[in-house]
Amino acid sequence: MNIGNKTPKYVHGYSTVENQRLQDQASTLAELLHNDSIYEPGSLILEAGCGVRCQTVTIAGQNPDSHFVSIDISQESIDKAKERVRNAELTNVTLAQADIFNLPFEAKKFDHIFLCFVLEHLPEPDKALEKLMRVLRPGGTLTAIEGDHGSTFFHPHSEAAHKAIKCLVELQKLPGGNANIGRELYPLLSSTGLSNVRVSPRMVYVDSSKPELVDGFTKKTFAAMIEGVREDTVSKGMLSTEEFNQGITDLYRAAEDDGVFCYTFFKARGIKRN
Repeated sequence: MNIGNKTPKYVHGYSTVENQRLQDQASTLAELLHNDSIYEPGSLILEAGCGVRCQTVTIAGQNPDSHFVSIDISQESIDKAKERVRNAELTNVTLAQADIFNLPFEAKKFDHIFLCFVLEHLPEPDKALEKLMRVLRPGGTLTAIEGDHGSTFFHPHSEAAHKAIKCLVELQKLPGGNANIGRELYPLLSSTGLSNVRVSPRMVYVDSSKPELVDGFTKKTFAAMIEGVREDTVSKGMLSTEEFNQGITDLYRAAEDDGVFCYTFFKARGIKRN
């Protein structure tokens, strides 16, 4: 995301592996995160920071009578998103390269705004929300979904795994991001002109009785995300290769038959005051 003349590093990168991880995450979490992402017919909805469009294929599909304008600062992500939209045969989506901090839209243009896993990467999420509020009509809603890595717990317990997770939190903090922003959504949205803010925690609980979540979330979403920062973690001297690898091994251990994994997402929604 471009902030003025600065472009903070996206901690997860833009690799093919990360692209696949985002797809796995979106398909695994679709029901949990988006079962109530329903808009009135005829709505014009801005999705800010759509990435490769893994999330909005779901909500655009379940809102066929609304139109989505999905933007991202990365042209590469937009190109991949266009392919995904074509493959999904969606006709209610317009994709464009644009910056949240320099939106090319007139004031009060949109009925609703939607962000998913965006604010966590921004050095000034409050200012991003202020920019978005300008293009939201009075009475319209803004919805934000974020994770919180501090909500992670698992069995068997592993200090090595917690250290590996903490490395991602610290790496995301370097360019100004916040991997624990989920717990801050209520004060963030409340301070930027939104009323009736409501936050709904969405817990992912995984044990071996839920094999689709063991594979789709514990392995392919969370452990894969932490594993993706191995190079940066080691190169910055945060952990040795052996220490980091042990943490990853222990995270995958939670995906075995006697393992348990738990993580909480937060979905917040507020209404723009008149």
